[in-house]
Amino acid sequence: MEIKFDEKGLVPAIIQDAETKNVLMLGYMNQEAFDTTLTTNKVTFYSRSKNRLWTKGEESGNFLELVSIKNDCDKDTLLIQTKPAGPTCHKGTGTCWAEGNDENFGFLSTLENVIADRVKNKDVQKSYVASLFAKGINKVAQKVGEEAVETVIEAMDNNDELFLYEAGDLLFHYLMLLQAKGFTLKDITAELKKRQK
Repeated sequence: MEIKFDEKGLVPAIIQDAETKNVLMLGYMNQEAFDTTLTTNKVTFYSRSKNRLWTKGEESGNFLELVSIKNDCDKDTLLIQTKPAGPTCHKGTGTCWAEGNDENFGFLSTLENVIADRVKNKDVQKSYVASLFAKGINKVAQKVGEEAVETVIEAMDNNDELFLYEAGDLLFHYLMLLQAKGFTLKDITAELKKRQK
């Protein structure tokens, strides 16, 4: 791999969790740190403050197991995917931006949070979600069944707009049912990962 080190012999290394895709930290490597990382499969940096090599986790035990290394288009920045053995930040958080390293599903995670908030606030007059939850899990499950049937019916037709509309309704109500049962998309992905061969 061709790497363009800067005038100090360093290259920035962006550290990303291979599974959650969250950016965990930024460090710097020289050639020796890069070679050590490849040899040990533990991400090793060049510490500019300590003026020496350091392997992430050498004191805490929270090592970063190497999964892959990619170079950017200019060959002057590395993207290193890892499996972290614990919190990445020395302050105990999952990332060095004071955030957890939780799996995130983009807009679907936002939608899960909105559903949870509506359920918590229980404003049945203003919230469809709250009013459906107030009727109990049987009604939530029934609604998922209805939306599933409507999605299947639209799948057999040629109106893509109606199919997407019903598919959106199905997914929305499915997220509600998951929460009614005390689960989230993270639980579903964990279940699917167990089946992966």
